[in-house]
Amino acid sequence: MDFLELVKKRYSCRGFKDIPVEESKIEALLEFARLAPTAVNFQPQRILVITSKEKIKSLETTGCTKFTFDAPLLMAVCYDKEVSWKRRFDGMDMGVVDASIVTTHLMLGAVELGLGSTWVGAFDPKIAEEVLDIPDNYELVALLPIGYPGVNPGNRHFERNNIDDFSFRNEFE
Repeated sequence: MDFLELVKKRYSCRGFKDIPVEESKIEALLEFARLAPTAVNFQPQRILVITSKEKIKSLETTGCTKFTFDAPLLMAVCYDKEVSWKRRFDGMDMGVVDASIVTTHLMLGAVELGLGSTWVGAFDPKIAEEVLDIPDNYELVALLPIGYPGVNPGNRHFERNNIDDFSFRNEFE
């Protein structure tokens, strides 16, 4: 499928079929993540692949997030703060940008593989760190439930602003 078709087809999937994601598709997703561009090519992304239904459900039962949508696969996308590049002008850690690019690759790759996903940012980071045993030098950026779509997305997922609503030429108006 061409890129425009791919991005038009992608939506935030909030319901999944009770079908495991094949290991070959998990490996393909990780390859998409591996190939994502990162600042200075430092590749600070660290991804926890969770296929245990109990582990995924524990994110809900502990109060970390209610947004796992009974996905058969969940990827916790982090970056290593000791590896990520920091901008010299202001010290901004670009790891969150790198992890975001990686997450976008995972979401678009999921569509290519016939899967759905949704980026979950609504989580308690302290609880997530405990439940997922995230090392101190890792920063969790996104929880990404993934699986075979099981619900109709509805029309709202495909509503978009006009280009003129968010783009400007040569100066902001």
